[in-house]
Amino acid sequence: MNMLKKMTAVLCCGAMLCCGTNPFRAADSAAPVRAGAADIAHDPNRDVQTQGVGNPFNFGERMAPEGTPISELRAINRKMTVQECKYALYKEIDEHWDLISLRFGQREREKVYALFLGIGTLESTLGGNGDGSDIETAFSEGFGVSSAHAYGTLQTAVTAFRDPGTSFMQEEDVPELEWYDLNQSNFYDAIISDHMGIRKIIHFIRQAMVDYNLEGWQIVRGALKGHNTGWANYTGDNDGYYANYPDEGAALAEWYYEEGHLYDNVFTWTKAEAAAKQRAGNPWQDWWYDVEPSLAEVSVQPQTETTTTTSVTTSTTTTVTVPDPNPLKGDVNLNGTVEIADAVMLSKSLTVEVELNRDQAAQADMNSDNRVNAVDLTLLKRYLIQK
Repeated sequence: MNMLKKMTAVLCCGAMLCCGTNPFRAADSAAPVRAGAADIAHDPNRDVQTQGVGNPFNFGERMAPEGTPISELRAINRKMTVQECKYALYKEIDEHWDLISLRFGQREREKVYALFLGIGTLESTLGGNGDGSDIETAFSEGFGVSSAHAYGTLQTAVTAFRDPGTSFMQEEDVPELEWYDLNQSNFYDAIISDHMGIRKIIHFIRQAMVDYNLEGWQIVRGALKGHNTGWANYTGDNDGYYANYPDEGAALAEWYYEEGHLYDNVFTWTKAEAAAKQRAGNPWQDWWYDVEPSLAEVSVQPQTETTTTTSVTTSTTTTVTVPDPNPLKGDVNLNGTVEIADAVMLSKSLTVEVELNRDQAAQADMNSDNRVNAVDLTLLKRYLIQK
């Protein structure tokens, strides 16, 4: 399984790094391109920090109704402006703000907006090439064959989706967000692609914390490295993976934030001189600052809200809840204490080496979703680390 994961990550790394330096730019020293200056699209009277931007383009949970021909769907995505690509990301961030701010450890909403603009710039230049969100990479082997086969503003790979194939690792540890099946109708939908890209990064945030014990801003930095390479582990300050992806993305994010380009049609590109000032320092320490990502439990509460030009949908918000007060939650072997032996027993149950009875399964269900799976094992391991 480790070798399989390494092969997946290597393939993903190659494709992502190839698209990191955008072919649109003529030279690194060029100034940012203004693709038709635009005013902000949302109501300027909104308190963005507490309310978000309000989905001014009326995006739904899908870009177009399920079953829309793929050629038509991609044509819709291609018409998106840079500004629309930005607001499509914000719509997904706003819908799940409580979860995202908790997992990223960042309470300033516009900084999170900016970070995703930095990622979108690394991956696609935010539609600034004139192709909107209709960007596809590593597809030559056919749909879903390569682990690096990706689409959309965030270049979300097929590995982010449910059931991408037996040769790929399942990213099943983000139960708070919808996990879409891998099919062309979902994969080529720009809104779903944004959603799954966010979900994928949260997966790597969890990996950085649970598997590699990273702390503070290194967690998000490692998660972006994982998004690009398949590993969220720390590999050294001078590692090229950091300079070429997470650190560059953070510098670009700081540029969008500080230069006032969160809401307009202005974009830049990877390694452009525009962000030289931000790149010269450490944007994680200087700008993203002292964050503390958290894996605290959240619950999803639906609320009816949004309409879209193509379909009527229901959006969701996430709210933080107090974790289960039961002090024995995680006591899988029912011996009165929560210890490493419980994690071992839970792990064995997932590989069918051990069968849990009803009481044991109830204690193993760490997030109380009436299922016992790898998410519960992750939560139990995290609890033991904190303990």
